[in-house]
Amino acid sequence: MHELLISSPQAARNHSAGPSDEFLRALYERHGYVLMRFAARLLGGDWHRAEDVFQEAAIRAWQHASELDPSAEALRPWLFAVVRDLVIDGYRVRQARPPEADDDESLRRLPVPDGVDRALTTQVVVDAMRDLAPFQREVLLHMYYMGRSVSQTAKVLGVPPGTVKSRTHYAMRALREGLSSRGLHAA
Repeated sequence: MHELLISSPQAARNHSAGPSDEFLRALYERHGYVLMRFAARLLGGDWHRAEDVFQEAAIRAWQHASELDPSAEALRPWLFAVVRDLVIDGYRVRQARPPEADDDESLRRLPVPDGVDRALTTQVVVDAMRDLAPFQREVLLHMYYMGRSVSQTAKVLGVPPGTVKSRTHYAMRALREGLSSRGLHAA
């Protein structure tokens, strides 16, 4: 992935601020059509699934936006590999599942998610996060929300990796306790 590094100091400044709409727009404009055609070809012409696969590949690129330049030609082989891997993974998942039954009665018994549980859980987690010390909240946001590694988080926060690990451990413990006191228990 070394050849995918940002090509100019200006691009590095833009990417260091974090993923942006410009990154995704440039990715779609520069690589979108070609990658969707590639995915559709791998999927036997299924453009709907090809769109889903390309969107997942775009999300994966967006998660690494600080390291990638969407206008670089060196990015395209990486994107092709991601699309190919996603198609293969999807095929394997479908092969591992038992065949679906055409039983309408079983479909009527399935619960229909209404989003209320998710909204309530989100609110409880947000409240529990507010109770954390600022340095604990900060490390959890970098590690879990932004998806950074220990070393990336350490570099951004200006602390040693061991401190990041320690803060993460104690922050998770405090968060678990906060969620538990609010009636939300880990599965």
